[in-house]
Amino acid sequence: MELRTERLILRPWLESDAESLYEYAKDPRVGPMAGWPPHTSVENSLEIIRNVLAVDETYAVCLKEDNRAIGSIGLMIGKASSLSLPDTEGEIGYWIGVPFWGRGLIPEAVRELVRHGFEDLKLVKIWAGYFDGNVKSKRVQDKCGFRYQYTRKNFFWKPTGEIRTLHVTCLTRKDWEESLAGKESDRSAERKDGR
Repeated sequence: MELRTERLILRPWLESDAESLYEYAKDPRVGPMAGWPPHTSVENSLEIIRNVLAVDETYAVCLKEDNRAIGSIGLMIGKASSLSLPDTEGEIGYWIGVPFWGRGLIPEAVRELVRHGFEDLKLVKIWAGYFDGNVKSKRVQDKCGFRYQYTRKNFFWKPTGEIRTLHVTCLTRKDWEESLAGKESDRSAERKDGR
């Protein structure tokens, strides 16, 4: 499946994305903040595509202009989540390469995956988390309507072998639908005012 936004294509990962994945995932500013170690080689990135990223509901984030993978976004549904969720709920995770930071691309991708999760997959809640200090990830969740739920302190995070603190947020389908209705009424008010 492929999802599209104004600027992005969200598509399944391909083995041919390994070089592009390595280019962005080797940067130590990306993986450790998101909870995984930096990639060590193109071969390492290829192995991660095969064993981690090539699963249902995980997408390469690509600019429409060249369809080149610059980040990743995914929904882990039910037991696939690290939060032990029921099958009617999912957890969203995402990252983007450093050269693309600050352009609003990940909030754009998150909004589309949230829409897909609620409309197409009929989820009732979508959860997200960010590690202590990951201000960028927190900001994305705030922008996209996720609300703080709880903090899990001093737990061992196996992928990086560290003790971490995780802040967990959630967006319900009801809250998402209400925010859409609010945006639509704002637009119709603007049209009436001639703005």
